[in-house]
Amino acid sequence: MIRAMAEKFPYKLWKLFVPICIGIAIYLLPKPEMIDPKGWKLLGIFVATIIGIVLKPLPMAAISLIGMLACVVTNTLKLTEEALLGFGSPIVWLVVFIFFIARGFIKTKLGHRIAYNFVALLGKRTLGLGYGIILTELVMGPAIPSNSARAGGIIYPIVKSIAETLGSRPEDGTARKLGSFLTLVAFQGNLIVSSMFLTAMAANPMAQAIAAKQGVYFSWGDWFIAALVPGICSIIAVPLVLYLVYPPKLKKLPQAVSIAQKNLRDMGSMSLQEWTMTAVFLIMIAVWVIGENYGIPTTSAGLFGVCVLLLTGILSWKDILAEHEAWSTVIWLSILIMMSGFLEKFGLTAWFSQAIGDIFKGYHSLIGLYGLAIVYFYSHYFFASNTAHIGAMYGAFLAVALMTGAPPVISALLLGFFSSLFSSMTHYSTGSAPIYFGMGYVQVSEWWMYGLVVSIVNIAIWLGIGYLWWSFLGLM
Repeated sequence: MIRAMAEKFPYKLWKLFVPICIGIAIYLLPKPEMIDPKGWKLLGIFVATIIGIVLKPLPMAAISLIGMLACVVTNTLKLTEEALLGFGSPIVWLVVFIFFIARGFIKTKLGHRIAYNFVALLGKRTLGLGYGIILTELVMGPAIPSNSARAGGIIYPIVKSIAETLGSRPEDGTARKLGSFLTLVAFQGNLIVSSMFLTAMAANPMAQAIAAKQGVYFSWGDWFIAALVPGICSIIAVPLVLYLVYPPKLKKLPQAVSIAQKNLRDMGSMSLQEWTMTAVFLIMIAVWVIGENYGIPTTSAGLFGVCVLLLTGILSWKDILAEHEAWSTVIWLSILIMMSGFLEKFGLTAWFSQAIGDIFKGYHSLIGLYGLAIVYFYSHYFFASNTAHIGAMYGAFLAVALMTGAPPVISALLLGFFSSLFSSMTHYSTGSAPIYFGMGYVQVSEWWMYGLVVSIVNIAIWLGIGYLWWSFLGLM
């Protein structure tokens, strides 16, 4: 018995020991004076939590709970007043509501009907399906100012239904057959589209307002025109790169179109439940498009959808309780959002922004701008929200870029574009990330690895092709 235990536990203990040691090492480093001592402790706990999530000695939610416990027992945060604040985040509950709504698509078979139509139209090749998913995002992008709403309410049910319809499920070992590839393409496409339109991501207008306070003004059209060429290049390149480095096992679908058409015929006309689900879906889209103008938050539309599905019997309370991934997401995402918020409150982001600004002040304007943009991009590893990152660092980085003599408008726009694209790397980076990650098709290590690959591709496109396009427009 003892021997069996010794053989079973050392590896998991090692994977738990490593993040603890790294967290302690960070805490023991010299602390900058402008940072609250609690902030330095929290940095060590946050990094240790993230490393623990990647190494997976325990499930993600369990690691996050241990991270929250560390915050409390080290007197870094008070439990009720601070550590539990993340559980009230609207982003967390929007993600959870979307999980429930997606269950409605599956139960009513509406998701399968949409998937069959999608496959019938674009189903000859897997890569074609990937481009079709991004084109759907592109059409919706200008009108729905929430990447979470587009991902969870529209694209997520389609991707899940297509994967399951073609025999790819994470629980039976067939994730890499199709679902893993489509998941990453859908997620990365969501971010690219968010970067192309001022109204495609809720925090984009926030960047516009911060820039205006520094005397830099740009319109919806300025944003779109500047993003058009690099955005299209990213839409073309990213699915192809993922197809090469993370290929689906199912590349050609010679019979998929005929099978989809046959299944649509077998399904017959839409049922009452499908019509009800469609109506709820369209109302939610309408609220997401115009709701903010009338003071209706995006999360409220998700809550409305879930309640209607419960009242109409499309979902039962057992369905809600059975969504284990949704409840797991509540725990780990709430805790990471909480930690990220307090890192900013304790002065970590202000110190970091000032330190980076001092480094780039003496450089040529273009080198300074590009260096700042890259640092701004990869600092998103420490954020669980686009809005929080923009609020903490966008203004400071834009101010430093202007001090180096960089072109004002393109400096503001480039940091704005990166404020969506920088979410490509982690599974907690923005509202759409936990939605797609929660499908279970992509492991944490894969998400981070291929997210880093996509980040390099996007940076190369937007700083390379983008430079040529912006020079042509006279912005450089």
